[in-house]
Formats: sequence, C-alpha cells, structure tokens
Amino acid sequence: MDKKQTRLRRAMATRRKINTLRVHRLSVFRSNQHIYANIISPEGDRVLVSASTLEPEVLKSLADSNTRGNQVAAANIVGKRVAEKAKAAGIESVAFDRSGFRYHGRVKALAEAAREAGLKF
Repeated sequence: MDKKQTRLRRAMATRRKINTLRVHRLSVFRSNQHIYANIISPEGDRVLVSASTLEPEVLKSLADSNTRGNQVAAANIVGKRVAEKAKAAGIESVAFDRSGFRYHGRVKALAEAAREAGLKF
C-alpha cells in the first residue's frame, strides 16, 4: 500500500461512523500548498459550505497579515471562515472528518479555529 491508500483506509472508518450518526460532516483535505474544508450534508450528496486557501478573501488576508507561507496561520483563517459560513447557513454542529490525516499541525489549527468561531463538534 502506498501513502495515499493508507490514509484513505484510515479515513473510511471515520466516514462510516459519521454516516451512521446522520450529522453534517466537516471534511478537511490538505495538500502540500493548500488546505480545504467542506461541510457536507448528512446524506453525503452535496457540499453545503466550503472554504479554502484558494479563496481571494483568504489570500488577501494572508497577504495583509504578512503570514504568506505560514500554513498553520492559513489553516486558522480557513477554520474561522468555514465556521462563519456554517453559522450563516444555520449549521451549529458538525462531525469532524480529518480524512485520515493526523490531528496535528494544520488539521489541528483548522479544527481549533472552527471551534473558537462557534462551531460545535
């Protein structure tokens, strides 16, 4: 098994459990340069809210705060942004799906920023 298959195998157990709970899912994906966060409906058929480091507002705030290249700071901004969008959409609580990534660094920063912004999970 390669690295990606191993990560996806770990992610499947979490997704199975969240599917049985029938709650909104905050799914996180990180690449080498960017981080993405999506809130997916309980049925799993559509994305309700999304945020990433590719959004112009996030890029602008990263440039303004001189944190360009600081990926943990970018994950903080994305976490706050996805929580704000979720609140605006009427979503109060979600299940956190880390997609098989370890809970540290950027993934942890995104989760903690979303919690601080008022999202419950």
